[in-house]
Amino acid sequence: MPRTPQEIFERCVYVGTLSHDADAFAEQFTEDGVFEAPLLSAESAFPARLVGREQIRTEMAAYYARQAGDHRRPNLEKSGYVLHVTEDPDVFIVEIDTVFDGEGDGEDVTVSLVQIFRTRDGRIARLRDYFAPDLMS
Repeated sequence: MPRTPQEIFERCVYVGTLSHDADAFAEQFTEDGVFEAPLLSAESAFPARLVGREQIRTEMAAYYARQAGDHRRPNLEKSGYVLHVTEDPDVFIVEIDTVFDGEGDGEDVTVSLVQIFRTRDGRIARLRDYFAPDLMS
């Protein structure tokens, strides 16, 4: 039984954003899958475009390793998303508001983004991740 858009999205968030498991994240993609962040420059710490499961695995592992000292994690109780299915059963769009707790007396930080998923046989064939470039140093 193929996975639903919600199952695909939630698994992607768990293995990527929450667990930083590059192997499991890469396995969510088709062999020729594409993961891209079109608003980022090539010089960004976050990869702007990765093609193929193996490049996704390698580059995301390196990115997660560079971020190892960053212990911020989203506050799942405050964060939320709206998933939109489309007329094309292989395409869905997710609006996301990720909230990070303020440190000390600081206010919470909300990061809003949009992701567009194109799937094939229950895996991600293309994931376009649209977020503000200045968030990724």
